[in-house]
Amino acid sequence: MATKKKSEKLKIRWVVSFIGCPRSMRQTIRGMGFRRMNQLVELDDTPSTRGMIARVHHLVKIEERVKNNEARS
Repeated sequence: MATKKKSEKLKIRWVVSFIGCPRSMRQTIRGMGFRRMNQLVELDDTPSTRGMIARVHHLVKIEERVKNNEARS
């Protein structure tokens, strides 16, 4: 049986408005859990999360990486 790898978390801040952006970018921002500008969300560092960040890289900022044992529960 495979052991579960300790995942890291990413703290991401939404810094630029999506006014004028295509609908898919708006949906990506909402899908990441953002509700308002300058909000900070903590997401798992997975390939799907990285793909979402790459899609809206000009709208968000990665604040820091947090190891799982340092992350808040």
